[in-house]
Amino acid sequence: MSWNTLKVFRDRNAGLYLGGVIVSGFGDSAMSLAAGIWVKTLTGSSSLAALVGFCLWLPTFAGPVIGTVADRLRRRPLLVATNLALAAVMTAPLVVRSREQVWLLFAVLTLVGVGMVLTDAAETALVAAAVPDGLRGDFNGLVLTAIESMKLIAPLAGAGLFTAAGGPAVALLDAATFVLAAAAFRLIRVEEASPAARVGRAWTAETAEGARYLRRHPVLRPLVLTSGTAMALAGISSTATYAMLDAGLHRSPAFAGALTSLQGLGSIVSGLAAGALMRRMPERTFAAAGLALFAIGVLARATPWLPVVLGGGLAIGLGLPCPIVAALTAVQRHTPAELLGRVAATANTLMYAPTGLALLLGTGLVACLDYRVQLLSAGVCGLAAASALTMTGRTTRTAAQVDGQPAPGPSRR
Repeated sequence: MSWNTLKVFRDRNAGLYLGGVIVSGFGDSAMSLAAGIWVKTLTGSSSLAALVGFCLWLPTFAGPVIGTVADRLRRRPLLVATNLALAAVMTAPLVVRSREQVWLLFAVLTLVGVGMVLTDAAETALVAAAVPDGLRGDFNGLVLTAIESMKLIAPLAGAGLFTAAGGPAVALLDAATFVLAAAAFRLIRVEEASPAARVGRAWTAETAEGARYLRRHPVLRPLVLTSGTAMALAGISSTATYAMLDAGLHRSPAFAGALTSLQGLGSIVSGLAAGALMRRMPERTFAAAGLALFAIGVLARATPWLPVVLGGGLAIGLGLPCPIVAALTAVQRHTPAELLGRVAATANTLMYAPTGLALLLGTGLVACLDYRVQLLSAGVCGLAAASALTMTGRTTRTAAQVDGQPAPGPSRR
């Protein structure tokens, strides 16, 4: 653990923010799995149970519009109010007792998905104001580490609580974590200027302004698109897991737990090291190296040798967070405060929305192709995207030198 990582823990605002992320992430991860079990128990339908994840993911497509709200209001009060509102919303599932009432659970989870998109945009903007620039790379890495850690622990806790006390108990747990997150954000000390008045500005024009800024920015655009590519390739490759275990390794489906744990471990290590590594190399280089490592891990899973496949799972976990952390840190650094909510939400949409579509595509591919074709294709595309990002960085530096401008170099934070 680097010295700057320790500084993050000692920074009051960063510590409170991390606390809010950890508790709300724990509740959301626990509820996402328990809700699927809940729906399956009440309806007996696997397809309806799978719809739970879709409800949480669908609002991501509205990210640019939702992000406009984060630029119209002060971010800390918005985070407090949104988390309290989500806590109130999570009390609605307490009345769900039969198949006919399952629609209420889907409605609640969709609202939670909208709230998550809004809080992600507001949190990104708040970090830029509350956390010193020199700590943001380490901080963003720690946030990702916290989220990945909750994904390993919370689903088991949610399933256990559902088995012991039922779905309403898990809903109350999630509501309590939203209240705790609101309290953590309320205690953050930050000076936020009131948003500028937007007299006569149409909502659509404001939404487009964030997307336009992201599209035209020579640093942010390739980083965000590369992150979206990485997430899509991860979705495509992950759908081949059970075919790989069956046809390639001759292992039971339960062995997927070991692969998931290894990948989660790699993500935690990557998150802890992200800040230190980004102080030693440009953001593009860090993102490209991570994507290349991810691609090598995917290619390793196409082999029939268990040690190589396990190493590939670890490499995927180590590499995949790198382009995401690099893109998020760059958005915070290169975006004006008045645009940050919209740009962050648009970036999140471009990075995460394609994942669901990639899962659908991967599901279709694994049904009609050898799983190795799927993994090899994803791996090769990942290496190509990493090379393209590297070449884009060189082109940008060359153009800057021709124009007489200083070429962007490694971040020194």
